[in-house]
Amino acid sequence: MSDGIFVGGGGPDYGEKQWLSLKYANRHGLIAGATGTGKTVTLQILAEGFSAQGVPVFLSDVKGDLSGLAASGTETHKLHEAFMERAAKIGFEDYGYTAFPVTFWDLFGRQGHPVRTTVAEMGPLLISRLLELSEAQEGILNIAFRLADEEGLPLLDLKDLQALLVWVGENRDTLSLRYGNIAVQSVGAIQRRLLVLENQGAADFFGEPALDLADLMRTAPDGRGQINILAADTLMASPRLYATFLLWLLSELFEELPEVGDPEKPKLVFFFDEAHLLFDDAPKALVDKVEQVARLIRSKGVGVYFITQNPDDVPEDILGQLGNRVQHALRAFTARDKKALRMAAETYRENPDFDTEQAIREVGVGEAVTSMLEKKGVPGVVQRTLVRPPSSQLGPISAQERGGVLYGSDLRGKYDAPVDRASAYEMLKERADKAAAEAAALEQREDEMQAAEREYTAGRRYSGTRVGRSTTQPARKTWSTRHRDTDSFGEAMAKVVVKELKGTTGRRIVRGILGGLFKGR
Repeated sequence: MSDGIFVGGGGPDYGEKQWLSLKYANRHGLIAGATGTGKTVTLQILAEGFSAQGVPVFLSDVKGDLSGLAASGTETHKLHEAFMERAAKIGFEDYGYTAFPVTFWDLFGRQGHPVRTTVAEMGPLLISRLLELSEAQEGILNIAFRLADEEGLPLLDLKDLQALLVWVGENRDTLSLRYGNIAVQSVGAIQRRLLVLENQGAADFFGEPALDLADLMRTAPDGRGQINILAADTLMASPRLYATFLLWLLSELFEELPEVGDPEKPKLVFFFDEAHLLFDDAPKALVDKVEQVARLIRSKGVGVYFITQNPDDVPEDILGQLGNRVQHALRAFTARDKKALRMAAETYRENPDFDTEQAIREVGVGEAVTSMLEKKGVPGVVQRTLVRPPSSQLGPISAQERGGVLYGSDLRGKYDAPVDRASAYEMLKERADKAAAEAAALEQREDEMQAAEREYTAGRRYSGTRVGRSTTQPARKTWSTRHRDTDSFGEAMAKVVVKELKGTTGRRIVRGILGGLFKGR
């Protein structure tokens, strides 16, 4: 089947050969099964198949095993004979060893090209999810993003967001009249969570140059699709950051890619490993967002494949959209496990030759129960399948080999050095510095006016004594003295204000007023 990917099957103990049709590969899919049943190898052979058909792939390497896609399998491998035996058993006549074009990525920039995005691109919904904010805290974050948009303050990195939140806290009384109550405690809680995120290394993720989606959708010179591997073994120490990043990437693909309808093959296939992290304790708004993306992104030519231990980890509305399925063995020791097993079996189109629930329980390592979409997108009859062996190296490559792939990458140098251009932090600092300078100048002018006033008053007193005016007779008021009497109240108030401005508190107020966002761009 030249327009499909061979998954496995065949042999006397298994059903027909299973092919994943490229035409329906953008209808999404699921790879499920208990730990140690072969999910990673299935992911590897699907990535190989898509790449061989010229389809770019993005996947996350949670265990560090998938870097072997960049190297060819060898005859010296301990499983060589088993692989050859399996290939012959399932009728995989074209089986052989080969390496695939791979690009390594890493949010921390250690094991691959750095991956960055801006705070503005991530948006308040995903950042609230990332920081685990309460409803009130999320509301304040939305206010900050709204102000940034209205006042032309680019939010690029974490220090931009932190600086804007400081300004929001200082001007909360004015802003509360327009946007509702802003509690300084909530602002402080957001800042603390941002500090924790920064300590986890996420500061390097926010900034520029931001990831260009076109770099994930490239093909190699020989026409094969580029396999983009995200190093996620370290990232899994921050599971919330991992899940939020992948969801952001899906959202960006959904927003940026044009409609293509039903292409003959996908423009990109996206594998979401450890999918349960996306939905654990997720608010309804976020789950609705994922459902929307899953439902509509296929029209952009993107196929999404979730990898998880149990299909029950994926919400039912999303699970129903996953047409291509590879179900490895499930363990059923508890009542909950048995219920999940039964529900998983009920999602397949029945095969009269065997009991699906029993088959899911019994399949061994490297075996699976599969169902692929057929003509007109109809789910195929469930089959017991012996999954084909991989052509690339099984297991990770060495650090030296990874370094060689990175050195030879055509993206070398594009993302390596961060760029820190003027953004919200620098703009707010400039406004604050300007306001402080204006306050200092105002203070100096008032000091000069008071000195001149003292000098003038002393001069008038000296002049009055010299002409011998009687001290018992009141001096006749001149226009100048009458004018000063009239303005005495206003001058007194001005002196009080200037005295306040001389202090630290006064300067902070001036910075808040003169350096505020409402001063204008």
